[in-house]
Amino acid sequence: MSIVVEQLVKSYDGHPVVNQVSLRVAEGELFVLLGPSGSGKSTVLRMIAGLTDIDSGRVLLHGRDVTGLPPQKRRVGFVFQHYALFRHMTVAGNIEFPLRIRKVPEADIRHRRDELLDLVGLVGFQGRYPQQLSGGQRQRVALARALAHQPDVLLLDEPFGALDAKIRGDLRRTVRDIQRELRIATIFVTHDQEEAFELADRLGVMNFGRLLEVGPPDELYLRPETEFVATFLGTANLMVGEVTPSGVRLGPVEFPLGNMKGAAGEGRRVQVLFRPEDVAVKDSQEALSWPLLGKAVVEESSFVGSYERLRLRLPPLLGTRPIAPPAPFGGDSIRIEASRSQHQSRRYPLHPGEAAWVGVRRVHALIHPGLSMLILTDGTPEAQAALDFGGQVAVRAHARVTLLAHGFGDDSAARQHLQEAKEAIGSGLASIVTRIAREGAPEAVAEEASREHFDLLVKGLPARGRPELLDRLLQTGQHNLLLVPKPRPVPARVLVCVSVGEPAKEDVLFAARLVRHLGAEATILTVLPEGRDAQDLEHARRFLTACMRTMWLLGVNAKTLVGGCGWRGWCGTW
Repeated sequence: MSIVVEQLVKSYDGHPVVNQVSLRVAEGELFVLLGPSGSGKSTVLRMIAGLTDIDSGRVLLHGRDVTGLPPQKRRVGFVFQHYALFRHMTVAGNIEFPLRIRKVPEADIRHRRDELLDLVGLVGFQGRYPQQLSGGQRQRVALARALAHQPDVLLLDEPFGALDAKIRGDLRRTVRDIQRELRIATIFVTHDQEEAFELADRLGVMNFGRLLEVGPPDELYLRPETEFVATFLGTANLMVGEVTPSGVRLGPVEFPLGNMKGAAGEGRRVQVLFRPEDVAVKDSQEALSWPLLGKAVVEESSFVGSYERLRLRLPPLLGTRPIAPPAPFGGDSIRIEASRSQHQSRRYPLHPGEAAWVGVRRVHALIHPGLSMLILTDGTPEAQAALDFGGQVAVRAHARVTLLAHGFGDDSAARQHLQEAKEAIGSGLASIVTRIAREGAPEAVAEEASREHFDLLVKGLPARGRPELLDRLLQTGQHNLLLVPKPRPVPARVLVCVSVGEPAKEDVLFAARLVRHLGAEATILTVLPEGRDAQDLEHARRFLTACMRTMWLLGVNAKTLVGGCGWRGWCGTW
């Protein structure tokens, strides 16, 4: 392998921006690292190049461990987004610079310079200065300079980010042609999916510092394994359905599925993916030869060059929860993204407000992970209540659970406690992992949250109020916090307290997800401060009605309640 990185970790102020990343790039392979801004892609590249220190892990280039070497000894070519050319040097001077600092003979410098000018298409430009070049020409100079000293590997950090679409396309072809001719192992970082699909031999998708999936571009697009990759790579229709003996079910519709990779088990919940191009849109039910989702109304129709993009509105599918596109908050329908060729759109034109029959040609099933839960225990009666209640919730949600013991002092006692907790929870979980921490609760939770994302942190309510502890637990990650005050059964009714406004929408969506697993009914409550008038009251009622409709759409029976200034707002169960 030309490039091997093993368990790379980099943190700033205790926050991991690169988290246990490992990957391998073969000789002559062009590997694209894709992800949203802030996902850690550029940091990985800079760690390989030696431009950013590594907290832990190793980097090997052509079998050499270069982890402790300075950048100039790693034999790496690096191309930056903003060129980083020397403005006082000509094109020739910039290309020659890496060779001159290595004291290469003058004749060899001239020969290599001319060779590279021809390779990047800049013959005749050697006397110009960077400010006399276009953006695309500057990036070609940067590429030639990176290749001048004949590096073992080439690293490109969003090199076309500042360029317009046509120049980007031209440079992509140039880079691909040069990379194939030189057979140099290359890692190309981008957040542009079209760029990634066009360039990559293999593709790696990052998010929140983790490398989530690696594979050929078509494999990750058509058969992703994770929800993030499914929704990040192109437009996705993603819903939670159910495994059947012969396929998967969305509402009343069953889809045959030849390869139920990892999704075996009738009645299991799965995420069902179909892309816009998998959606068939016809003018009659009889014209569809694929499983029928239903009759839809066209919300939007847009011209996108070679194809037409449609957004369709369908009635809810019983027992099915939409993930992407997200259901409109407060609406009573689900949305479907579809695409058609311009030939199809001319033969059967559709405009907003018109009806159409919708079928699906192909679906792909991902294992639906249920909730991801972290349950804290320190052996106290309060912690035991959290274990018992959290275990009941986890089994109903078919959750992935981590049991985290802390504060025991004796590892053997902690292991015994965790084993007993696992046996008490029993089967019915997607997975259960046990860990022992020697730190306090906030530090232990922060360490676990750096390893993976948790939807829900479950903890026994302290015997005495400790708001500062609870605040610290909430700040350790992007999880919700469930406090269990005493032993209790799974509730049949749940009170969800919200304030009127945008932040409450996320609370309602998560509450619906949790309550649906419990099989409970919900009451959504808001409390209006003193002095609000009838208009404020009407606004609050409209908002709560939208919350209720959203819960209904996600499979939860809900009602609403508005309280006045004398009420004390609280969220809990009864």
